[in-house]
Amino acid sequence: MSDAGVYDPHEPTNRAVHRFNVGLDRAVLRPVSKGYDAVVPDGVQTMVGNASDNLGEPSNLVNRTLQGDLRGAGVALYRFVVNSTVGLGGIYDVAAEFGVTADETDFGETLHTWGGDEGAYVELPVLGPSTARDATGRVVDAVLNPLSAVMNSDQKTLRTSLKVADRVGSRARYGDTLDSVLYESTDSYSQTQLLYLQNRRFELGIENEDSYIDPTEIDTEGF
Repeated sequence: MSDAGVYDPHEPTNRAVHRFNVGLDRAVLRPVSKGYDAVVPDGVQTMVGNASDNLGEPSNLVNRTLQGDLRGAGVALYRFVVNSTVGLGGIYDVAAEFGVTADETDFGETLHTWGGDEGAYVELPVLGPSTARDATGRVVDAVLNPLSAVMNSDQKTLRTSLKVADRVGSRARYGDTLDSVLYESTDSYSQTQLLYLQNRRFELGIENEDSYIDPTEIDTEGF
């Protein structure tokens, strides 16, 4: 483990994936996001983001329940019902205007709540930085949302389109910061890794890097 508390046994592969992701960003996501931002008004971008987030609330509900956070589950249910109805399918975040703000979660956090270790750092093609635990969570979240069972193919396509548009909008919104990390830093891989792990651990309430366990350093004597 490094001084920064990073377990990265797959670094050569991760760096290769990172180069692919940077190339994809340079060739596709970055220019598309700039065009999207130039053509689509800010208000519409906000609506797209709201609608995409609203479709994720049922997944938040399931994960908060699995985490034993009944209050959080209630918040997710309330937000989904209010925004899906009064908020016209989620394009308006009416629940936030009523004082009930978003409290997003995912199955990676659920695994953390259950005591699952962070595991090795990985960079995923297209999806970007992650960890072994969070990558597993992504797979589960893909099928965990209850809406997946009731949506038809057209509705699922719309949901995917909203997610893609929301990601493009986020790329435009944080463009200067991302450009600085990806194209101006000395080692964009290390910088991306550090920022992801710091932000993710903060989200999970991990303040002490000692809570990060390198499996290769576990003392197995006596087992």
